[in-house]
Amino acid sequence: MNMSKEYEKYVNIDGAALYTKVIKGKKDNPVIIMDAGYGDYSKTWDQVAEEITEYGTVLLYDRAGLGKSEKSPNSRVSSEMVKELREILQQLHLKPPYIFVGHSFGGINVRLFASLYLEETAGLILVDSTPENYREKFLPIMSSEFQEAYYKQFTYEGTYEEFMRSLGEIDRHPQTLGNMPLVIVAAGKKDFYSDEAQAQWIKMQKELLQLSNNHRMIIALNSGHYIQRDEPEYVIEAVKWIVSHM
Repeated sequence: MNMSKEYEKYVNIDGAALYTKVIKGKKDNPVIIMDAGYGDYSKTWDQVAEEITEYGTVLLYDRAGLGKSEKSPNSRVSSEMVKELREILQQLHLKPPYIFVGHSFGGINVRLFASLYLEETAGLILVDSTPENYREKFLPIMSSEFQEAYYKQFTYEGTYEEFMRSLGEIDRHPQTLGNMPLVIVAAGKKDFYSDEAQAQWIKMQKELLQLSNNHRMIIALNSGHYIQRDEPEYVIEAVKWIVSHM
């Protein structure tokens, strides 16, 4: 039986109350930080969070304006989100080493954090993460309906311009994490993807392996974009692998 304890707290950053939940695991360290996709929030991790406490303490949080968190006066770009996450970690007294699990756009945020604070980051898991060249290399092969829906989504959390600025921010930072343990978890059964699009998606996910010399790739063959719901065991397995390679 899992005897983990949960602590919910609002952290005030620049006048906005941001929701956090810490689940204490068997060990205080590492701290495993879960970052949701664009416009999404901490509930996306419900099927994996408790299991992951086997390997450390888990931090779930809602970025500003999402879930239970208030809107922030700061712009919605990765660099601001990383600053806010760093402030959350300090206010909650959660000390490194950190393992980051980033889904979709959350992968951009955790990559930026890792490149800025390399010495604090023990490992990185990118769950069907957005590649920085998504617009150039992926969108053009999709249907006009898909592209239209893609552009229309940018109302939940910042604008399309802010999203593109975030991709530019990660592009300007070092594209190597040395020997930091890295796991890429990619969806093998994306909704509305042709065979060509699915193959291109996997190819772009594989390119992310170049971020580290110490990497592993998992293709979740029966998962759509939300691998943490469709095949949660792969996200848990990725955390286990990172911890064993720290």
